[in-house]
Amino acid sequence: MCIMSREWIASVTVAAVIERGGRFLLVEEETADGLRLNQPAGHLEPGESLIRAVVRETLEETAHTFEPRALLGCYMSRGRSSRDGGDTTYIRFGFTGDLGSLDAGRQLDTGIVRTVWMTAEELRACADRHRSPLVMACVDDYLAGKRFALDVLHTHPTAIAGATDAALAAVTGQAPGQAPGAAS
Repeated sequence: MCIMSREWIASVTVAAVIERGGRFLLVEEETADGLRLNQPAGHLEPGESLIRAVVRETLEETAHTFEPRALLGCYMSRGRSSRDGGDTTYIRFGFTGDLGSLDAGRQLDTGIVRTVWMTAEELRACADRHRSPLVMACVDDYLAGKRFALDVLHTHPTAIAGATDAALAAVTGQAPGQAPGAAS
């Protein structure tokens, strides 16, 4: 018999591994542990697919558009949560794709100091500055040629619609499916 604790929750994140001319796009970000290097990455938000999340995070953290072309892999690690300081299991979906246009007027996300381009060797040489060990794991998989078609990911409509209904209900004060102006 399998007994699951309701107290354990994994944190789902996405990351964009973007390479140009042998250099990888990274962000330098402020964390509780000081300045750290990471791929453009962040948490999956309610009502979005993994693909939409990595596109959004890349734009927010680099001011560039991003078009995912392949899934590099799924990665799991444990660490201290920057949100609550607790022990957290992270499940990261790493993507690679094409970096698009820069919105020069766009302000980078809170905590992002700058974007930097580094070779794999430069990145490997400063592992103590990585946000997590998954930073190098994603780069290593990219360099090893690992690529999975994006159609291996399936987002059931309830993952989008259900979260959107709940978010709408929170904003409007109406129950999901309730007609506007109807009493609850």
